[in-house]
Amino acid sequence: MTADKRPLSIKPEPANKLTAQERQAIIDISNAPEYASLPPTQIVPTLLDKGEYIASESSFYRVLKAAEQLKHRGRQRTRKPMHKPTSYTATVANQVWTWDITYLPSGVRGQHYYLYMIEDIYSRKIVGYEVHERECGELAAQLLQRTLMREQCFNQPLVLHSDNGAPMKSLTFKAKMEELHITSSYSRPRVSDDNPYVESLFRTLKYVPSWPSKGFAELEISRLWVEQFVVWYNTKHKHSRLNYVTPSERHNGQDKAVLAYRAKILSEHKKQKPERWSKEIRDCEPVGEVHLNPEKSAA
Repeated sequence: MTADKRPLSIKPEPANKLTAQERQAIIDISNAPEYASLPPTQIVPTLLDKGEYIASESSFYRVLKAAEQLKHRGRQRTRKPMHKPTSYTATVANQVWTWDITYLPSGVRGQHYYLYMIEDIYSRKIVGYEVHERECGELAAQLLQRTLMREQCFNQPLVLHSDNGAPMKSLTFKAKMEELHITSSYSRPRVSDDNPYVESLFRTLKYVPSWPSKGFAELEISRLWVEQFVVWYNTKHKHSRLNYVTPSERHNGQDKAVLAYRAKILSEHKKQKPERWSKEIRDCEPVGEVHLNPEKSAA
């Protein structure tokens, strides 16, 4: 078999290739005092206004890059590409948590209390929470360790997702996560929908009827209110994303029995009065696995 000789063949030069004089002219013009601070997208139109044309903007960029003169200029930082955070899947409780800090208004204008809250994305259960007068990585690290002790999930794979706030990126908090062998996951900067679970939770928190619109009179009152909210949310609130079982039922694996019982009751009523049922009974299937930042399927 004859070897492929295409890499060794002599290819004719393109008819539209820039000459050495034209390439040098591009470099000279780009370094001229009049144009030294301008990008090719500004240089080419300016030359055209003077009745001159050497090459297109893309040719300018290509020649300058080959000459190692295509560098970032200006006082602002170079824009960095934002990669979508890694996707994680939770199939049982205590695999993927998410957390954040939100403001609780006080009775004094400009003063806030800070609610630290950790949520399990599989069950939507609030597994950890505290209210403090300040936000810092040390307090967050202490809460994280206490939450692991309460949930008894030491020494098992766990992902903790958050945004890019100062407490989340503090050295103290990162050190605690490393000590506890927890995998970190962060939202993209200035992207709000990378942490949807905890944002939805905070919305529920601030729109319940008992939310004090005039703020909390003191720290202890805010802590008592949050404690009552957590009990209601975890044990009474039938979550729409869990097919209307409570987060605690889902977290403890009781959701299948609850939904199966509902299906049994509905089926019995349909047998008794089938004329009232034009379709099948309502969906009573448990919610399956839950995804954090799922990959979008190709259309």
